[in-house]
Amino acid sequence: MLHPSYSDLMKVVNSEVEPGEAPVVNSRYSIVMATSKRARQIISGDEPLVAGKDRKPLSIAIDELNRGQIKILGDED
Repeated sequence: MLHPSYSDLMKVVNSEVEPGEAPVVNSRYSIVMATSKRARQIISGDEPLVAGKDRKPLSIAIDELNRGQIKILGDED
């Protein structure tokens, strides 16, 4: 099971959206794509933004997203 939940991650990602604006993320698919892309970056040698010795790259990517250390940009960005 994913901890934090998808809905919690979506709230974090959309926390900076002004009222009346479209949310950056409105599906689980967007969360999965963003975290998998970040995990591939970590595998390729990018430095993790959170402490994560002996943790899997996907777990690190989810933690980074949950802490607001990485951002998901909308289509127009």
